[in-house]
Amino acid sequence: MTKHGKKYLAMLERVEREREYGLEEAVNLVKEISYANFDATVELHVRTGLDPRHAAQQIRGMVQLPHGLGTTVRVVVFATPDVQASAEEAGADHVITGDEGIQRIMDGWTDFDVTIAIPQMMAKVGRLGRVLGPRGLMPNPKTGTMVPADDLAAAIKASKAGQVEYRLDRSGNLHFPIGKVSFSTEQLLGNMAAIMSTLRRVRPAAINKVTYIRRVTLAPTMGPGIKVEPLVALAME
Repeated sequence: MTKHGKKYLAMLERVEREREYGLEEAVNLVKEISYANFDATVELHVRTGLDPRHAAQQIRGMVQLPHGLGTTVRVVVFATPDVQASAEEAGADHVITGDEGIQRIMDGWTDFDVTIAIPQMMAKVGRLGRVLGPRGLMPNPKTGTMVPADDLAAAIKASKAGQVEYRLDRSGNLHFPIGKVSFSTEQLLGNMAAIMSTLRRVRPAAINKVTYIRRVTLAPTMGPGIKVEPLVALAME
């Protein structure tokens, strides 16, 4: 059993553990029970009824948060030299065009949050599968991180502005950051609404007899989780 400190336990006493809270009340409470001495992230955890062993029930993609994440997103771009300048102008933190940059990552450099590549670079990027794959950083067309050169600038700007990747884990769960504790309630609710709208849209057709969203929980980086009414969350605009 995981042991928690006094601060965590004190905040846990403020949460009715078996209750499913309304949206606004849950967001206000999660802001109050964060005890970190920094501007913590608010996390949304969604337990689904999907079985990740079945390809037809896998969901993966990107969602744009209207209010961003309140963090600096470091973007690495794999591109040919002819589009390097435009990638940098769009906000890329690093542009890798050759073997030297590839080797740097193979040697252990992973000080970045998002990677974006154009198709012409994927032969080189493929060598980084063992480094980037386990970290969820491998460029992929399904997540909008492998794009044609003409779409590169837009992809960079979207990542910088608060585009979040989601992917069903082995237990059928989805995890999203939705902003900072310092965000207003309206901003956090707006970001959460964008996520739930996306989840409604990507609901697999092959799960008619399965409860799609079973549990929704909000939690600060440091603090206990708060259950949210799943049907209310899924219906939010």
